[in-house]
Amino acid sequence: MPYKEFKVEKLYYTIGEVADILGENTSLVRFWAQSFPEYIKPARNKKGNRLFTAKDVSNFKIIHYLVKDVGMTLEGAAKRLRDNKSGVDRRVDVINILTGIKERLTEVSNSL
Repeated sequence: MPYKEFKVEKLYYTIGEVADILGENTSLVRFWAQSFPEYIKPARNKKGNRLFTAKDVSNFKIIHYLVKDVGMTLEGAAKRLRDNKSGVDRRVDVINILTGIKERLTEVSNSL
């Protein structure tokens, strides 16, 4: 019997992994982490490297959506997060799901 698709979530993500997830460079990830300290709270390892939780990565995705896709300023994105985080969070989740569906459909189309 085949197993259901199961995605193991990591406990911590490095700054490089977060940058890859967002498709941005590490300096921007570092800048956003410093600009949104109430939403992104990286832990540090013994070397002093930043380690981000899954919640931090989710907040990065929301910030990325607001700043890069919607075109908000950092101040506007911070205000939106304070005022309506749950609404923005759901919108980002829907966009991620639809993007995944589009990628799967493209794969199926290419394989035909």
